[in-house]
Amino acid sequence: MQLVSIKDIQAARERILPVARVTPLVDVSVAAGRPLWLKCESLQPGGAFKIRGAYNMVAQLTADQRSRGVITYSSGNHGQAVALAARALGARAVVVMPTTAPAIKVEGTRGFGAEVIFEGTTTLHRRARAEAEAAARGLTMVPPFDHEWIIAGQGTLGLELLEQLPDIATVVVPVGGGGLISGVAAAIKQLKPSVQVVGVEPSGAAKMKASIDAGAIQTLASTRSIADGLLAVRPGDLNFAHVQKFVDRLVTVEDEAIGSAVGWLFATGKILAEPSGAASVAAALGANPPFTGPAVAIISGGNLAPEDLLKYAH
Repeated sequence: MQLVSIKDIQAARERILPVARVTPLVDVSVAAGRPLWLKCESLQPGGAFKIRGAYNMVAQLTADQRSRGVITYSSGNHGQAVALAARALGARAVVVMPTTAPAIKVEGTRGFGAEVIFEGTTTLHRRARAEAEAAARGLTMVPPFDHEWIIAGQGTLGLELLEQLPDIATVVVPVGGGGLISGVAAAIKQLKPSVQVVGVEPSGAAKMKASIDAGAIQTLASTRSIADGLLAVRPGDLNFAHVQKFVDRLVTVEDEAIGSAVGWLFATGKILAEPSGAASVAAALGANPPFTGPAVAIISGGNLAPEDLLKYAH
């Protein structure tokens, strides 16, 4: 299986310049009581890191593919990113979302011009419906994580981290299907192998850890967590291969710790993070002994409704 090269990631960086921001790196070491920085991908267009991979892929489609339109399946953030990328590049977009998708993510996806279809509650349900719609309507699939162009786009975040904090020792990454950690780890390990890459999953959705521990991809019967963006029941094939090659370890966190991290980020750093984006912070704050510093926790998204923030703010 061909892994993403550093040249692929560097080319993606040039490609996404028109839309993706270089997000800030915030030092919260004093508040955290350990050397910790936060990479605020919640400040990307669409409120999550996903614009990096989505735009990198849609920009490489042919004019004919874009004219016929694109489709994806998403719990929310990737759907918004595909809608944004498609709008910027003159393509129509269709997004298949779970019936349980947060309203803020549904409204965001529609607000960026995409057609939204609801199907089931798992990644497998959404993917099957998206594949059927793509075949029936001649649309091109833009998968959420299991594609080399998506991984290369997400890897641009790793390039930024090495430039913003050259002495970085550890990077802590939320893991859903594995697109973000695949790209970040590929970028960092090919440029600075000494950096430790730690993946974080909710304890109720630890599909990547189960797969790595077993030495083969595992599909969970079900997943449960407040981190709706991390609920994939299985890792992507290409993502699993990248994690096997480049990631040092995987850890799990409980929902209580994730919720507390959302509240801590808002109260201490004035940073709005959704539970999926705060999972890395929960792991970094709770690590005993602390992760080797300087450590960076990636806040992967900030699409959280005000009423949901009230559950965690204190």
